[in-house]
Amino acid sequence: MGLFNTSSTADLSVGMPAPSFELADQTGKTHNLKDYLGKWVVLYFYPKDDTPGCTKEACAFRDDIATLQSLDVQVFGVSIDSVKSHADFAEKFSLQFPLLADTGGDIANSYGSLTKLGPLKLAKRHTFIIDPKGKLAKIYRSVNPASHSDQVIADIKLLQN
Repeated sequence: MGLFNTSSTADLSVGMPAPSFELADQTGKTHNLKDYLGKWVVLYFYPKDDTPGCTKEACAFRDDIATLQSLDVQVFGVSIDSVKSHADFAEKFSLQFPLLADTGGDIANSYGSLTKLGPLKLAKRHTFIIDPKGKLAKIYRSVNPASHSDQVIADIKLLQN
């Protein structure tokens, strides 16, 4: 195993059930995927709170949250950072959607979105749209933080029609 180790546990594809999760957000509230059956879910993984690309992506989702909510979409950001780190990040940038603390990296790993740099673990910038039945509707393994929210909204509108 080399310095860069990418998890390969998740050979996920569209139509498969989304891996379940139960994680605390920046306020300490626990979110479980099964509690969101009947809604569209955008689960986006990102490497690190309060870094340039991650801030750009989070702020774009923040700015588009009313549009996403009008489409009956629940947005979750997920990283390996702590609840406290998420709380600081959410407060600093007025992020009004849950940031889930996957401190052990288990959920990122189940989605094939965990990478290791030596002893350091990070979530890769991947996004998953989960349909109201809990199945994967769209998988993004390559994300541009600046335009990603717009891309997700356009794809959700197509998926809903």
